Amino acid sequence: MDIAPFGLERWFAEYEHEADIMLAESGIRSLDASRFDLNPGELGYVIPTNGDPDFRAAVAERYDRSVDEVLFTCGTQEANFLAFLSILGSGPSAGSGAKGAGDHAVVVTPTYQALHAVPEAFGEVTGVELSEADDWRLDPDAVADAVREDTAVVVVNNPNNPTGRYHSEETMRAVYDVAAENDAYLLCDEVYRLLAEDPLPPVASFGEHGISTASLTKAYGLAGLRFGWLAGPQEVVDAAWGWKDYTTISPGIIDQHVAKQALGRREDRILEENRDLAREHRRTVAEWVEARGLEWHDPVGVNGFVTVPDAFDDAEHFCRTVVEEASVVLAPGHLFGYPNRFRIGFGLPTEELEEGLSRVREVIRDHGGA
Repeated sequence: MDIAPFGLERWFAEYEHEADIMLAESGIRSLDASRFDLNPGELGYVIPTNGDPDFRAAVAERYDRSVDEVLFTCGTQEANFLAFLSILGSGPSAGSGAKGAGDHAVVVTPTYQALHAVPEAFGEVTGVELSEADDWRLDPDAVADAVREDTAVVVVNNPNNPTGRYHSEETMRAVYDVAAENDAYLLCDEVYRLLAEDPLPPVASFGEHGISTASLTKAYGLAGLRFGWLAGPQEVVDAAWGWKDYTTISPGIIDQHVAKQALGRREDRILEENRDLAREHRRTVAEWVEARGLEWHDPVGVNGFVTVPDAFDDAEHFCRTVVEEASVVLAPGHLFGYPNRFRIGFGLPTEELEEGLSRVREVIRDHGGA
């Protein structure tokens, strides 16, 4: 099995540790650990290893699922990886998570690289591009055209990374119907869903073909917990648990302890704070984008996909110039298949955001831009 190098992570590894400001981060600013009780007692394994049953049951209720239809994971990344292993992979659990035979995936792009690179490592992927000319609209008919007899899963992330496009419930249900009619799953990475002012119902609540993955990383500001989950049909969850025995075995005991607090009485306050920050920062960046004569789709979440200033050859040229001259990291769009755009993250603390935007503005001016 071969897998492509993770371009975004290699880009970050090249620059983020020495740069002053990370203006490419895709999540909300991190919460301080002092807000939580950090003592779970004895530091043993979480037993059972798929997560505390009462806590899983509480999470399952959010998806209209049963306790056995949720698996706790080390972040959304592991949830997605285990889902793909279960649906497309070969090995001791081969086929146990799949409705029908098939190693083909339909993946909506642009998207986070792991959502297409992992399925490509296991089988074959057909990409369905969002419409750049139409505010990154998702066309369910295009998904239907891409589905084949051996399609096992359709993959979407909503809200979308990197564009910030939040596909409507009508659109997502239409895509779900396409998957269900072809006896495939619809897997939706929903890690940004709760940053929306009015979050849509999760895909796992649509029916037996729906799978949702999420975590406390992006919307909650708890990236360091590495706590996520997979919600969906029991055959997929059981197979994913079987694969998890060979990866991380169980979630971390401290991670689960803090997660219970974040999803408990503290949740409303955390989400309110984070949505307020995202809203204010979105407004700040929108004004900055407009003043530079650039374009983006007004995003949901804390990522935007912005056109490159005219003074630069492409996004890689622009982003390298910015980090080398201003010590600010942006994400070039070629890492998402669009060399004419760059991803900007605006979930960081306000002072850092304002300083980063100021520095990038000066670089653009120094090179003849607005």
